Amino acid sequence: MLRIGLTGGMGAGKSTVARALVARGAVLIDSDVIAREVVAVGTPGLAALVEAFGSDILAADGSLDRPALAAKAFRDDESRTTLNSITHPLVGQRTAELFAAAAPDAIVVQDVPLLVENHMAPFMNLVLVVDVAAETRIRRLVEFRGVAEDDARARIAAQATDEQRRAAADVLLDNNGPAGAVEAAVARLWDERLIPFEANMRSGSAVRPAPRLVDPDPEWDAQAQRLIARLRVAAGAAAVRIDHIGSTAVPGLPAKDLLDLQITVPDLAAADGIRDALAAAGFPVIPQHTHDNPKPGTGAEVDPGHWEKRVHGSADPGRPAYVHLRVAGGPGQVFALAFRDWLRAEPAARAEYAEVKQKAAAAAAGLDREEAVAAYLAVEEPWFDGVYQRVLTWRAAHPE
Repeated sequence: MLRIGLTGGMGAGKSTVARALVARGAVLIDSDVIAREVVAVGTPGLAALVEAFGSDILAADGSLDRPALAAKAFRDDESRTTLNSITHPLVGQRTAELFAAAAPDAIVVQDVPLLVENHMAPFMNLVLVVDVAAETRIRRLVEFRGVAEDDARARIAAQATDEQRRAAADVLLDNNGPAGAVEAAVARLWDERLIPFEANMRSGSAVRPAPRLVDPDPEWDAQAQRLIARLRVAAGAAAVRIDHIGSTAVPGLPAKDLLDLQITVPDLAAADGIRDALAAAGFPVIPQHTHDNPKPGTGAEVDPGHWEKRVHGSADPGRPAYVHLRVAGGPGQVFALAFRDWLRAEPAARAEYAEVKQKAAAAAAGLDREEAVAAYLAVEEPWFDGVYQRVLTWRAAHPE
């Protein structure tokens, strides 16, 4: 299933977005609702809170008096830790039960107000952030929820900043506009990205766009870092390191709008061992991609066996990416990092490569995808062969 994280600051309109997603067919798991369920009257959660904080946190009807609990639980770090140690496992257990009950082809939206604060973004396949100017959120809280302005400002100040949430966002939903605007944006997102993403996940299909150059995007590295965080969770100890490589990792260089990422593994058995975990994270294997092209040289460079690798691709049509799994110290792994660093450091090399890329893109223009890829590589690969030793010589002179 596709796991979507939904978050935003207080008063941003997460509920509006959640309702729009449910109307399209999403399964909603609301963390606030769960947090209330696990401490309802008669639950072990409520009993544990009474034992920890006293019976005066109960209302006259025996239910939890939330302001009374807050007055005790948020007075110091130790009390807050006690509260979290009781409620977080219960919320986690109930959340896992709801995920297990969802259909295999479900698009599950997890509404988590503190998703950024609790560092949950890497555990989602995609993160949606509802974005509204802070002053607008304060006005909404005061006018529509009856929250005192000082309280509204204090609550917002205690949450993640707008910049922190935007940094975690794969999709930023602007809810500053007129009524109905964000619902229309959700409908487009559902049809154009979420439905295809789920279908690709279920079928194990990676997005493989045709080679077409675009101008450099200053957001490429931030996008890559979000994907790397997901890959790090999925790969676990099998990943020696994970890097953003290729043209999109070089500031100012025109490139295909396709992120290249490299997971360095101790051996290919480790790469094969995380195949399913990467697929579940949104990166199915591309089985036909098993080797880099050997480069001219001596020893390992001319032995195709030393260039073996595994390749996964993003199932997300909104953010194509290739994930190359290469063995630590192998020629392909070393060259990928050295080539990136060479381009970053040497303006003449960047200019030379940009010219080659333009010629490759021109050769691929107008062809269908498979023919375009072949035409592009027919221009690019001979140049790689020619610069291979230059890059290694540069690397030797510029050790990390």
